Amino acid sequence: MDTAETDVLAYMTFPTQHRAKLHSTNPLERLNGEIKRRTEVVGIFPNEAAITRLVGAILLEQNDEWAVQPARYVRLESIAPISDDPIVSLPAVAA
Repeated sequence: MDTAETDVLAYMTFPTQHRAKLHSTNPLERLNGEIKRRTEVVGIFPNEAAITRLVGAILLEQNDEWAVQPARYVRLESIAPISDDPIVSLPAVAA
């Protein structure tokens, strides 16, 4: 446990308002549940590309939903000050 301390406490480097959202897997579990629900409706896919298109569409839809609910999820703009990644400065929703 002592050797893993920095990994276990990595979320503490984020701003205080983000910590409760970072330690929860609820958004990921909900997303996986939505993918499962939508793929079970289709049943049998003709090929792998069809699965990729459906899951991609679900992910884009979920991204749009998260972008319009700023209080519920962590927004990219709020993470930008602590990131060295220039991609973080991109808008959350593509034009």
